[in-house]
This record gives sequence, structure tokens and C-alpha cells, in this order.
Amino acid sequence: MKRTIQKITTLAIFAAAIVGTPALSRAGDTNTPAATAPAATPDHQSGPTKFYGTVSAVDTNAKTFTVGEQTFLIIGESQMTKDGKPATLADAVVGKPARGSYTKGKDGKLDITKVRFGKPVAKAGGAAAGKAGGKKKKDAGAVDTNAPATPPQNQ
Repeated sequence: MKRTIQKITTLAIFAAAIVGTPALSRAGDTNTPAATAPAATPDHQSGPTKFYGTVSAVDTNAKTFTVGEQTFLIIGESQMTKDGKPATLADAVVGKPARGSYTKGKDGKLDITKVRFGKPVAKAGGAAAGKAGGKKKKDAGAVDTNAPATPPQNQ
């Protein structure tokens, strides 16, 4: 009986040591994740941000265009398209839609990553990009009264 109690006690101590070890090792850790990772500044975002709207101004000399109250800068890495084909800033037309993504540069300007000028390109099947399906037909789901009530039997 003493032997069994000793085995159980030994196993309990061993289990407590295994479970408690990660907590103890974290308690002594003085490094914080912010200290090991590069600090993100408010002026620089980690990834692109999307935008959509109507072009309200274009400045080809400054290589910028405005959507809403945001002015975007075309940079060397900017990818521009219109109707699925490569485009230039001249394809940005006031009053027409533009959508894409940008990053905020260290200088605070909104640098274009990708931009598409004009209406969305129609996908295969006739649906415009970003829209699934379309309107249902008036009689969608209606029962065909000309169809036989039971399927024909193979003979």
C-alpha cells in the first residue's frame, strides 16, 4: 500500500512540474513582443488599404488623382488598368469610378498600389465584377404545369 501511495505522489509531483514549467518560464521573460518586432509608426501602414469612388480631380503634372477627399499619388510601382488593359493617368476621367488599393508613405502621401479606372469589367457569364448572379426571373421556382406528374418508365 505504501508503494502505491509513493507512486501516485511521485506521478502527481511530476505532472505538476510539467504543467507549471511553461508558466514559470513566461514569468521570467522580460522581452515583450513589441521589443522584438519592428515598431509600426502611425505614418506607415503594414499593408494596402482599399478605396472606391468617383474621380473628382486629376493632376497629370503632379501624378495625382482625387477620389472623395483623398488625393492619391501614382508611383513607379503603381499598377493601373482600365477595361482589363494597362492604363495611364490619362485614363482617369473626372466623374467616372475608380477603385483599388494604396499604402500611406513615410511622407504621409497615399501611394497607389493598384487602381482600376472605369466601370467594373464583366466576368464570364455576363455578371459584372463584384456582383453575383442578378435578378431572379419572375416565375423562378414555379412548377411547370406541362411536365408529366411522374417520370416516364423505361421499358
